[in-house]
Amino acid sequence: MSVRRYTATDYVLACFMGILALVIVLPFYNVIIRSFATPKAVNSQLFYLIPTSFDLSTYRYVFEKTDIARGLMNSTLVVLVGTSLNMFVTTTGAYALSRKKYPGKSLFMILIVITMLFDGGIIPFYMTVKGLGLINSFLAMILPASVDTFLLIILINHFRHLPPSLEESAHLDGANDVRILTSILLPVSKASVAAVGLFYAVARWNEWWLAMFFINNTDQHPLQLMLRELINSAASTLSMAASAARHSTVQTMPEIMQMAGVVITVVPIMCVYPLIQPYFARGVMVGAIKG
Repeated sequence: MSVRRYTATDYVLACFMGILALVIVLPFYNVIIRSFATPKAVNSQLFYLIPTSFDLSTYRYVFEKTDIARGLMNSTLVVLVGTSLNMFVTTTGAYALSRKKYPGKSLFMILIVITMLFDGGIIPFYMTVKGLGLINSFLAMILPASVDTFLLIILINHFRHLPPSLEESAHLDGANDVRILTSILLPVSKASVAAVGLFYAVARWNEWWLAMFFINNTDQHPLQLMLRELINSAASTLSMAASAARHSTVQTMPEIMQMAGVVITVVPIMCVYPLIQPYFARGVMVGAIKG
């Protein structure tokens, strides 16, 4: 058995990938370190690499001024219900648009692609949602984002590359379209479906714009919107206090709160990602390797 010898090119590529990984990791490291900092430490240049302080006062302030439990529950509910609706609409739509032959199929595809290029605008969008009676309704955070056109097209292309014999043999055995999709196509498409589902879940978890636009009841606000409003109010309050007191270190507090807010919102989705990562890795490679 021959042992492969590393060449100069291998070492150069390894160094390049190591530097690239370091560049990617450092911003996350910087965010975490800054979230535990004091205002005085943030002003230190060495703080980017070496933590000089450890302070939990910012996290205590966030948890005291924000109903984290309610926001977390609202965000979790949005993720569970919203992602389920996303996957139902996307998988059924992708199956119909990729496998079925019916009049007007090309027109439907054109209309779907047009939505990626043109937008009706905020005012027509708001009037549509209001006309449906979704103002101050939990569904206002769910229904307007029922499908992502880009992810729909990705799943359409995936279903198109599946062998037609799978569907033909199922039809011969008497299976209907619902049985074919749920029992045959989806099981062999776990990787792609998991990748699409992860994109939807992350988008739902980060959702705050729809809630800010349509939800006036603060008890229904997701976690991200609660933290955003807290940071904005703290920034304005502390900025006025700094102007009055001429105390420069006070102005760094909003930045620390932003870092703490990022950590609080990222940790839950990071705990879920390892469970989906194996499917996600295979899903993004579908179509890149033949055979």
